[in-house]
Amino acid sequence: MIRAVLLDWGDTVMRVFPEYSGPMAYWPTVEAVPGVTQALTASSLHYRLILVTNASDSDTALVRSALHRVNLEKYFTNVFTSIELGARKPDPVFYNAVLSKCGYPAGEAVMVGDDYTADVIGAKEVGLQTVWYNPSGSPCPTKNSIHDVEIQSMAELPDILGNISSQKNNGF
Repeated sequence: MIRAVLLDWGDTVMRVFPEYSGPMAYWPTVEAVPGVTQALTASSLHYRLILVTNASDSDTALVRSALHRVNLEKYFTNVFTSIELGARKPDPVFYNAVLSKCGYPAGEAVMVGDDYTADVIGAKEVGLQTVWYNPSGSPCPTKNSIHDVEIQSMAELPDILGNISSQKNNGF
């Protein structure tokens, strides 16, 4: 049964503006990815939502500050950054540390993210199911795709999570 959903931060939950540098919390403009507020609202009713990021210039407090600016902070029970964990996605050390700190085995968690290498390949290496968020409909960057599900809109996430959880309960 799926109990936890790990979500990448940049361009999965919050839009990245390439013209800005430094911590997102200090950017003049911050925006949630389209559809993510509704997806988080629905998903938070059934799953523990955990934000995970490789952001190199934001610690947990700065990530939470940026999330607060778009009223998303309340959805995340935990925020983990590569700064505090001392490892970066796709390193299995990153994912194993998150799972250990949250108390979930890999089989009870799903990773959702837009970076195929960091968010899909890395999560798969530790046994997580994966949802590749691919809003542009790009072809899979690897010869053989390994993601479990692909979505092009965050609005699809709650239904997809429900399907994954149902499949796990039915022994798939």
